[in-house]
Amino acid sequence: MGIADKAKNAAEDLAGKAKEAVGNVTGNDELKAEGKADQTKSSAKQAGENVKDVFKG
Repeated sequence: MGIADKAKNAAEDLAGKAKEAVGNVTGNDELKAEGKADQTKSSAKQAGENVKDVFKG
């Protein structure tokens, strides 16, 4: 996994956490769910990149 990919995934995860937190504070369940979805998507991408790294090595 390249450094750029790692940074992008980390940024997406942080953005998801921020959305979830804002959703919690404001009572916006849709924003909260969107934040959780962003975090899940970021985790899946990271896992996929880790698998690629295993096969490259």
